[in-house]
Amino acid sequence: MKDFYKQFVNEELDEKGTLKSFELRLKDDFNFGYDVIDELARLYPEKNVLHWVNDHGGDKRFNFRQMSQLSNKCANMMLDHGVKKGDMVLVVLKRHYEFWILAYGLIKIGAVLIPATSQLMPKDYIYRFNAASVSYVVATYFDEVADRIDIACEKYDGIKEKFITRGQKDGWTDFMAELEKYPDTLERQPLTKDDYMLAYFSSGTTGQPKMAIHANEYAAGSITTAKHWHHVDENTVHLTVSETGWAKCAWGKMFGQITCGAEQFIYDMDRFNPDKLLTVLQNYHITSFCAPPTMYRFFIKEGLGNYDLSSIKYSCIAGEALNAEVFNKWKEYTGLELMEGFGQTESVVIVANFFGMKPKPGSMGKPSPFYDVDIIKESGESCGVNETGEIIIRAERGKHPALFREYYRNKELTDQAWRGGVYHTGDTAYKDEDGYFWYVGRTDDLIKASGYRIGPFEIESILMEHPAVMECAITAADDEIRGKVVKATIVLTKDYQPSQELKKELQNYVKKSTAPYKYPRIVEFVEELPKTVSGKIRRKEIRDNDKGKQF
Repeated sequence: MKDFYKQFVNEELDEKGTLKSFELRLKDDFNFGYDVIDELARLYPEKNVLHWVNDHGGDKRFNFRQMSQLSNKCANMMLDHGVKKGDMVLVVLKRHYEFWILAYGLIKIGAVLIPATSQLMPKDYIYRFNAASVSYVVATYFDEVADRIDIACEKYDGIKEKFITRGQKDGWTDFMAELEKYPDTLERQPLTKDDYMLAYFSSGTTGQPKMAIHANEYAAGSITTAKHWHHVDENTVHLTVSETGWAKCAWGKMFGQITCGAEQFIYDMDRFNPDKLLTVLQNYHITSFCAPPTMYRFFIKEGLGNYDLSSIKYSCIAGEALNAEVFNKWKEYTGLELMEGFGQTESVVIVANFFGMKPKPGSMGKPSPFYDVDIIKESGESCGVNETGEIIIRAERGKHPALFREYYRNKELTDQAWRGGVYHTGDTAYKDEDGYFWYVGRTDDLIKASGYRIGPFEIESILMEHPAVMECAITAADDEIRGKVVKATIVLTKDYQPSQELKKELQNYVKKSTAPYKYPRIVEFVEELPKTVSGKIRRKEIRDNDKGKQF
């Protein structure tokens, strides 16, 4: 089974097993539902593909045969209820196992899956319904999700049918009960690798979320993420924490990992609790784990020495840049190095500490050979060593299998992202003398003060090491003399109170750790930071609120 994925790729490894080159070789009609799920069901019907548990004693396992049959039943059900190729289906299923059944069923009939987080409010649904012309909804009963969707539907009349899981509600069809009425065999539908399959809305840190849409071949592009970053194989039990509403779910537990034969472990948690998650890692003998750095920070505070994590053989992080202190503490307790990766809603992993590499704490790693990655100046020239610029990918627009095809119905934003014949990620970094990339920040977040270009992440990382700082955001603020200066907006931990003395202490703390010109000349203490529904800090909102203010 370990070589199953190789039918889809041409790859070359170095003497350490690190990926040197990678390209896909797919049939024109490649479809993950048929060519991976159904084919693995034919070859290895009893091999577990999914193990799902929740906080209430729920425990279900699905082998490839069952997943193939259930996705066929789902495809037949959706076809019978009027879902057609190209129809937009919004899906809000948290970490429920029904998500995988539905996703592979929709992929088999060519409908477009639009996962969304359970944190959305009615206005968020209205925006997404209109942006995508959503026709069908499948949602959980939990957390008032269905109630909020009903409110949104009062201002949108394009929904043809709503399906619900984990409960019943007037006006909604019971997804699993209805599913049982349909046969578990399906005739292959006439689809191509270029047909639209999946769309995610970006987190919207600088404006309204953009709808990045992917074609069928994107599912195979995730092999680089799974095999060479997560380093999974047929013996792996892999847990990626992400809720299904975020693109990290597609990266981490929908496509590549399954193609490589790994069992996906799904922990359907009610809320993140470090003790419960650490207990799951211990009791279910997870071997490969991926989560954002914030969760690792909570693990460390919880006390890693109280848990047996010896089953974990590989650990990765993504979602935000890694603080070196977290890297060192995790290695101290587990012996494992955290392998950071960077990518976007629009891609699979772009830069990473791939298997076989020696990670540098805090570095994103090196570019994936699947992409032609560079760091460029505003002029378009490549940056030199230790020179900050924008991360770009040279690729023909809409043609790279592991990049989004377009921002759906938004030519202006698509043109902006692909200007100059390259894809602009909007993220900045620099590379060191060894070719490792170091994250600096979003292009919109770069601060130009006193002739210097300053990225927010370095300063935020330093401040986060101070015991007084719970959260912080670094932005530019207007200054009559310097034009712009560095400002720190800080949420304090419960043991500290705002004071002039504390401001001076934090400023000096930064000065001691980095170049003096980077220290925050303005420090503001707040109760909370503005964030997107995905938890990302909205620095633009802070900048907008600061316009015209005198500090």
